[in-house]
Amino acid sequence: MAQFGFSPSRAVERSTKIATVDLAKVVISAFLFLALLGNLALAQSQEVEEETAPEPFVEPNQPRAPPVVAETGLASFYHVVFHGRRTASGEAFNRHALTAAHKTLPFGTLVRVINLRNERSVIVRVNDRGPLQKNRVIDVTPRAARELGFLAYGLTPVKLEIMTADELADIEVK
Repeated sequence: MAQFGFSPSRAVERSTKIATVDLAKVVISAFLFLALLGNLALAQSQEVEEETAPEPFVEPNQPRAPPVVAETGLASFYHVVFHGRRTASGEAFNRHALTAAHKTLPFGTLVRVINLRNERSVIVRVNDRGPLQKNRVIDVTPRAARELGFLAYGLTPVKLEIMTADELADIEVK
């Protein structure tokens, strides 16, 4: 029979290999099944404590202080060539973010910029120093300029208001 390519010893070897592989699969499957059962039992044995959210503090209605007007003047926007370059604060300039350059305000200050031509406003975060031109009060990103509606003009008269914590909380709640 060996002349026809069939050998009884090869058939036994092959069936032994198949049985070994099948046995290994069964052992691994049984191990995974037992591990899953153990995790389920552990999860069921743990007690779940009901957490109650603390009641939010509600302040009585107090009159809001008027916004802090930092200044008024002309605003311009960064050219896109600055995208990716480092700002004075050390972070990379992102033309798609709502950030700005101001001469004196601390980094991280949130400022509402109001376009005096169309009353549109946007909140930006100061992360750079500038503008270098004397007649300008703030440089904003192209995204902020688009939202303010002066991207096509280059310059616009603006009013700057420094955001307070109360105003920010009102914005986040809405």
